[in-house]
Amino acid sequence: MTAAAYDAIAAQYAEFAREVWDKHPLERAVWTAFADSVRGRGPVADLGCGPGRLTAHLRSLGLDSFGVDLSPAMIELARAAYPDLRFEVGSMAALAVPDASLGGILSWYSMIHTPPAEIPGYFGEFARTLASGGHVLLGCFESGGGPRTAFDHKVTTAYSWPLDELAGFGAAAGFHEVGRVYREPVAGERPMRHGCLLLRKP
Repeated sequence: MTAAAYDAIAAQYAEFAREVWDKHPLERAVWTAFADSVRGRGPVADLGCGPGRLTAHLRSLGLDSFGVDLSPAMIELARAAYPDLRFEVGSMAALAVPDASLGGILSWYSMIHTPPAEIPGYFGEFARTLASGGHVLLGCFESGGGPRTAFDHKVTTAYSWPLDELAGFGAAAGFHEVGRVYREPVAGERPMRHGCLLLRKP
């Protein structure tokens, strides 16, 4: 369902991604901190990579990055835009990589449509595929300290999360929290708080 929904709006989403890129210097700083944490540790997977712009940005920061997305249309756009990078159709719930083979995982707003009952399985897959010392960086809509909330996203149903709850899932999968960042929405965005969470596998 999610893959088909993003297939249908792939071109529009790619244009949207280009337009919003320069609005968030705080997020660019977080991506740089993530890159500094995982550089030299092994390949870095950008899960839910969409049209690939963030995958390419990670490569520009010195990472051996590749992208994975459920949407074949998004992967087609990414391959056309960045033919020197690797992009694969796949699910971050079942990555086609060996155990302990990744140095880092970026999941940037790529779990927002995931039903809550499935979230622990995603963290289990992150734990399986990350090498010791690897990091995962999550970006999401944040619930402002309130409970997890479903809302009507333009593509399909999405969820805002309290970062404490996501950090708890990470801890249950064996991760240690490194840090978290919040930001408020800017003009033109949905009036919801945003959050990111950096976790490390011991």
